[in-house]
Amino acid sequence: MPIRFHLDEHISAGIAAGLRRRNIGVTTAMDADLAGADDAAQLAFAAATGSVLVTQDADFLRLHAQGVPHAGIAYCRQGSIPMGAVLRRLVLLYDLLSPAEMAGKVEFL
Repeated sequence: MPIRFHLDEHISAGIAAGLRRRNIGVTTAMDADLAGADDAAQLAFAAATGSVLVTQDADFLRLHAQGVPHAGIAYCRQGSIPMGAVLRRLVLLYDLLSPAEMAGKVEFL
């Protein structure tokens, strides 16, 4: 079973579209009716669906450090790399890692 992604509300819809064009499973905060939901709710949804949370919000790194269980976090500091690079790095994670290898880990994009 391959990695699935869940994009928090601050990740561009273009990333979701790019993943979908490559037949990679992805949900967004809007898809999941989580727009405006707190970080814990976003992470809980991603964990419940076995999805790697994609975010630019450092608060998720704090939740990870506190031991909150999750299916993986792909973190990119806002504005640090172009959207195309974020997409390429997510595709690379999808190609190289399994859900078990991502579970409970943070990958910095």
